[in-house]
Amino acid sequence: MAAFLAAGGAAGAEEPDFLSFGAGYFDFNRQKDAGAEFRLEYRSRVRLGPLKPFAAVSGSTSGHYLFSGGVLMDLFFGRRVVVTPSFAPGYYTGGNSELDLGHELEFRSQIEFAYRFDDRSRLGLAVSHTSNASIADNNPGSESVILYYSVPVESLFGE
Repeated sequence: MAAFLAAGGAAGAEEPDFLSFGAGYFDFNRQKDAGAEFRLEYRSRVRLGPLKPFAAVSGSTSGHYLFSGGVLMDLFFGRRVVVTPSFAPGYYTGGNSELDLGHELEFRSQIEFAYRFDDRSRLGLAVSHTSNASIADNNPGSESVILYYSVPVESLFGE
């Protein structure tokens, strides 16, 4: 197992910056205010130990928006499979009488399972939970399932 993970770590040693485009289903679990969700993320190659910073913006057709920044960790299983847990605090706005996440400060935790192509782009499926961690009286939380396509920035802008 250690050799397998070490080989996977070598596969990810030179990963680039990514722009990640996501689309999926907001509030799929409870469906109090479900809708389509769209995301755009910048995932940096800069390492802070095993972690890398990222910034994200997301919005749903049901009127929920989150602007966040946090950390992620790419775990490689061979050359192709990448599992990416992440955590990000963010500014939340939106909501209505059906579903209001309860506070302007919300936290998104997520796990993504992706396939890595030869050009280092990735196609992944993620499940995330957004909540205010009970810093407000109202903390309903929400879950999303998102399909991501992550593209190396250098292939988009020729860096």
